[in-house]
Amino acid sequence: MKFVKIIVNMQKKLLLLFLLAFVVSSSFSQLRRTIINGKVTDSLSTVRNANIINLKTNQGTFTSDNGEFRIFVKEGDSLRFSSVQHITKFVVVKKNNVLEKLLKIKLKYRTIVLDSIVLKKHNLSGRLGIDTKDVPFNKKDSLLREVMNLSDVDMNVVGPIDEIDKAKPPLNNTDPTVNFAGAGASVTMAFKHSERLWALRKELARKKDFPYKIMSELGEKFFFEQLKIPVENYFHFLEYCNPLGIEKLHKEDKVLDIIKVFIRESKTYLEVIKKE
Repeated sequence: MKFVKIIVNMQKKLLLLFLLAFVVSSSFSQLRRTIINGKVTDSLSTVRNANIINLKTNQGTFTSDNGEFRIFVKEGDSLRFSSVQHITKFVVVKKNNVLEKLLKIKLKYRTIVLDSIVLKKHNLSGRLGIDTKDVPFNKKDSLLREVMNLSDVDMNVVGPIDEIDKAKPPLNNTDPTVNFAGAGASVTMAFKHSERLWALRKELARKKDFPYKIMSELGEKFFFEQLKIPVENYFHFLEYCNPLGIEKLHKEDKVLDIIKVFIRESKTYLEVIKKE
């Protein structure tokens, strides 16, 4: 009889321990947060740069260009979604959101109502042909119109030939070989220096456009997210890599070689600006 009582007591204790373990595990599962994916949209498209805050943990994030986000939550957490152009929305995380690890939110546009409107008196009749005559012109515009007015000029009159047009271009006396032209020497052309100047201007224009072209080709995410270059240091980073011939590589369409240089040099560059 005593043996039976001992077995019954042991069974009760095991059952009690099992129930206690179940309660503890369930409580821990409720306290544990998991990461879920979400997307924020409105009546037109996705909402970018929307602010999401978990009011229970005070942790937040932002939506990407596609309106997507990721955040740690658990069942019962309250999330706040806010955007400049939209009405702030509060959402309580439900069990199915945690199980599916998905949360879709739709925001409404914020309507701005003016308190009052001031109507000013004017002398306009509503007819464009009459009102345009009564509107005063800007003083500079009117003066420019008078100067550039060519209505009184007779375009059929042929003027005298300019003496400068009849004159021959001067000989280039700076070349010592010009007097020996025809005896195997070459003649220096007057526009040779213009060609050099044009090539110099073209090269300067290419250097000026290089930062914008390489940004459009590789994208903002490559520099600011993958390489983690600060936005305000973008031009400085290009100057840092310029001695390695990135502009020459770009001129030769060697984009892969440029990417290798950027990836390799970004690590040392970030260390340098961190020390500064």
